[in-house]
Amino acid sequence: MPKRNPKTNEKKSRSKRRREPVPVSTKIVTEDVISEVLVQEKPRFVVDYDTYVRMLWEANPELHEILGRGTSLEQARDSVFAYLERNERAVFNPDNPFHILEKATVRDCIRVFKSIIGPINEKRAEFSALECLWKLASGRREELPTEVSVGFLMEFIHLFRGVAGKSNLYREKEEVRRGIPDFLRLDGRKAALARSDMLDEMGGTLWKYFKRYPSGLDAEVVTWRKRNRRRILKYFGASAKDWRDYRWHLKNVIRSPDVVFDLIDMAPERRAAMKKALTARLPFGITPYYLSLMDQNPAIGYDHAVRAQVLPPPKYVEQVARHRKDRGVHLDFMGEHATSPIDLVTRRYPLICILKPYNTCAQVCVYCQRNWELDEVLSPHAQAGWNEIEKAIEWIAGQQSLGDVLITGGDPGIMNDTMVEKIFSRLAEIDHVYRIRFGTRTPVTVPFRFTDDFCKLLARYHEPGRREVAVVTHFEHSYEITPEARDAIQRIRRQCIGVYNQCVFTVENSRRFETAKLRRDLRLIGVDPYYTFNMKGKKETGDYMVPIARILQERKEEARLLPGLDRTDEPVFNVPRMGKNHLRAMQDRRLVMILADGSRVYEFHPWEKNILPMPPYDYVDVPIYEYLEELAVRGEKVRDYRTIWYYY
Repeated sequence: MPKRNPKTNEKKSRSKRRREPVPVSTKIVTEDVISEVLVQEKPRFVVDYDTYVRMLWEANPELHEILGRGTSLEQARDSVFAYLERNERAVFNPDNPFHILEKATVRDCIRVFKSIIGPINEKRAEFSALECLWKLASGRREELPTEVSVGFLMEFIHLFRGVAGKSNLYREKEEVRRGIPDFLRLDGRKAALARSDMLDEMGGTLWKYFKRYPSGLDAEVVTWRKRNRRRILKYFGASAKDWRDYRWHLKNVIRSPDVVFDLIDMAPERRAAMKKALTARLPFGITPYYLSLMDQNPAIGYDHAVRAQVLPPPKYVEQVARHRKDRGVHLDFMGEHATSPIDLVTRRYPLICILKPYNTCAQVCVYCQRNWELDEVLSPHAQAGWNEIEKAIEWIAGQQSLGDVLITGGDPGIMNDTMVEKIFSRLAEIDHVYRIRFGTRTPVTVPFRFTDDFCKLLARYHEPGRREVAVVTHFEHSYEITPEARDAIQRIRRQCIGVYNQCVFTVENSRRFETAKLRRDLRLIGVDPYYTFNMKGKKETGDYMVPIARILQERKEEARLLPGLDRTDEPVFNVPRMGKNHLRAMQDRRLVMILADGSRVYEFHPWEKNILPMPPYDYVDVPIYEYLEELAVRGEKVRDYRTIWYYY
């Protein structure tokens, strides 16, 4: 068990993160700017903007000269294109000095740079990064159409280095820059031992990080939570028998901030946000079980991801409260209205659709893509009428191409057994339905829901070779994996039903190897990692967002170190109205612009690409620099993330 880490205390402010001038210490102005981007100082970070401009030109003096002597924007554009083309040809020259992997980086950076300075992309983004660079190089900063941030400069510092073959990604010694690792110079057992030593070093790094992220199965955490459970039961005047009854947890879902304040400590700004949420009638609730997963003292720091799930931050409350009346339009980021052919059904793919018979949950996840639909936690009007459900199922029966039905909501795990069986029974009558998925977060929020009887109910419709029943759930962090959750999963698995996990990649689980640890721990309790969703760009949940570059880095540098059975999930971006874009597939997206605040603009291609002509989707990502700033505030060593800039 690692020592308690006060650096993750929720009292740390995130108010600087969004769209404000990003502060950075001048201590980073060294040759090693690539690795040490942020250094925290008290009482705040300090910016030396001119120093960053100087670092930009030092990153690539030739580009500085080319841009500076441009007599017009178009002349500068032509000269930069010519420079990039020369460099691209040079990497194919057998006499070039670069390691083969550095050459791959050069080609990637050139491709991205060409896209950014393309006039068509300037038109679509309504912004020209090239114009800003040209005017900076010409000493006309006062003529910039808008002030460019340090985040913008940092993007181009790395891009300038990358196109020149100076990314410094690999840091080889000069004598082995163009050579090969030692183990490839050896033969037989000597080679095997040398390679094993190298792999031990990589594995040691992984285990070092894993120790930072305890699971709810760790003995000390189990002990803490037993105390939490006793405290909560005493507060409600309940017994240990009540605790194991899911109906008791649903009956006693905590809807009042005052109850939360009585049971755990919270920062003043979070207390104020929760009170405002109640006043604005935002849906809010926590099961007693899930509250027991929170450390009574937030300074412990392990429960940050648990708290972030359900305790709304101030910005979220402000945005959602403002749009409470028009939420169905303003907050429907995924465009569910435009993908619902009939009430209760959503469809974006040929063989699968979503059926939503129950429109509430035991508790509301702050960043849920459907939270705009929920009136209140455990709303008495959440259950759709059977006539409406029957019409939706009849529609499914009439769509011969549909074979996979995902029952979700809301959380259908909250429905009573009779209604669940009625829906399963009706779907099982449809010959072309070969899979029924049950999407529920109850294994995480109230695992006692999965009684032996309920698991047997689901199993009655699982017919190997004819029809599959699968449970899809949503663990976010190893700290949510508890003995109770483990036992619930095992009860399901004993009925030969598979359990799969969808994880949302947020600031709260995006530190080095944090999600890798989750994958390993999930497998140990019988859950298969299925999807890792990149956090979508909803304004109200901006404080949770992570740059696309980070999920790509996580997949390549962290998940890849795990055995294949531990990394069965796929990183995806759910494109509004269209569907999942697989982030490992470079053919499905391209970076088209870097905005003044350092945001990357991506053109996402639909999954139908090469099958049907469909329009792309433009997405403005969270700036890498702002994300790294947040990591620094949380006590992370930003040098550990130094390669993030080269994931496009």
